[in-house]
Amino acid sequence: MAGRSKRLSTAPRRRVLRALLRASLTSTVLIVLYYKLPLTGAVDASTLVLLLLGLTVFAGVISWQVRAIEALAAAIPLFLLVFAAAYVKLAGAQPQAFSEPLSRTDALYFTITVFSTVGFGDITPRTDLARIMVMVQMLGDLVLIGLVLRVMLGAVRVGRERRAASSAGPAESSHRDDAASPSATYVAKQDGPGT
Repeated sequence: MAGRSKRLSTAPRRRVLRALLRASLTSTVLIVLYYKLPLTGAVDASTLVLLLLGLTVFAGVISWQVRAIEALAAAIPLFLLVFAAAYVKLAGAQPQAFSEPLSRTDALYFTITVFSTVGFGDITPRTDLARIMVMVQMLGDLVLIGLVLRVMLGAVRVGRERRAASSAGPAESSHRDDAASPSATYVAKQDGPGT
């Protein structure tokens, strides 16, 4: 009995550790890809296709991931790196698009500055295309912040439901499964397809 209860108490820790490792690995792979992919050349229809493809992959990651928090841990870096890559490509093809030439690190810095709404003003979009891309990122940032809040509030709600169900105990509820069903419903809604 004591061995089983110890295994049950370490199981959530292992899940959390695995989730953190997967999120770290995903972010690392995305950053390496960002620095290794060729992002030079003219801005043409392929640039728009690449941006749309990146955003489609971003949407796919959100809907495919098993847990919402893991999805955000993978999707936020992907979202930022897609825009950073688009800015590098644009700055390489149109040097006047930004207030200064952008290296990959400069583009990532600019993307994170826009995402965090800090806006130092050291790098600014100067052309209509650059401004439109930044506006699209800003709108995407708002959606992403909304998703983060939704996940956090949902996790708090599930935690409260579980705590209430466990504190009710068998004496107050003869149908313990019924008391836990709202959190099971929430987890099912957060899981990806086929899980």
